[in-house]
Amino acid sequence: MHSLLNNPKLWAIIPAAGSGSRFSKTALKQYQTIQNKTVLEHTIQRLTALPLSGYVLAISEQDDVAKTLNFNDPDKAMFCLGGAERVDSVLNGLRYLSDIASDEDWVFVHDAARPCVSIECLECLLATAIESDQSAILAIPVRDTLKCVSETHDIEKTVDRSQLWQAQTPQMAKLGVLRKAIEFALEKGISITDEASALETLGKTVQVVAGRSDNIKITYPEDLELAKLILQSQNV
Repeated sequence: MHSLLNNPKLWAIIPAAGSGSRFSKTALKQYQTIQNKTVLEHTIQRLTALPLSGYVLAISEQDDVAKTLNFNDPDKAMFCLGGAERVDSVLNGLRYLSDIASDEDWVFVHDAARPCVSIECLECLLATAIESDQSAILAIPVRDTLKCVSETHDIEKTVDRSQLWQAQTPQMAKLGVLRKAIEFALEKGISITDEASALETLGKTVQVVAGRSDNIKITYPEDLELAKLILQSQNV
């Protein structure tokens, strides 16, 4: 495990306040069960393989499940109120951490419904960010041919994929920089879909670290079955 230079701490934020409407109108994807654990418990188990000082789960006001789960390192678990959108939940988590952490501390932001991220990828991401002293994200090169399609579903053109990567999480940055970037983007009305897009608005360099295609995000019901197979094959 790579040491943190100058002894800054490492934290994680897990936005988990989404409605998950694409998965189910009633069931939240992070509370589905795989191998007798919820998706969220699997996700936390992966993250706590890192030397975290603590992790913050941003949950909805109506969530009566998260605080009852059997998380790894439960003494490091903290909770804050999530927001209307993912970016709002992340910002709430950053502001929560700002009361107990330094702006120079590092923060992982990871999707609640990505339970299959490998420990090797996490360690590689951590090492890249620490050694370069720059923000970094996991991503994979786009493999398939991409089409630009009209509203009537007609192909307008084929998109050159040679420089295109598909962003994953975790995404890693220093606490102060990421908080300021998100606040700036929201103030300017810029659409933010991930942490890197917020950092880009401030002109910050973000390194891409090659991830793995099995670091899937559970979005649709069929993804849950795939996640079960991946976790079984990883057998960690």
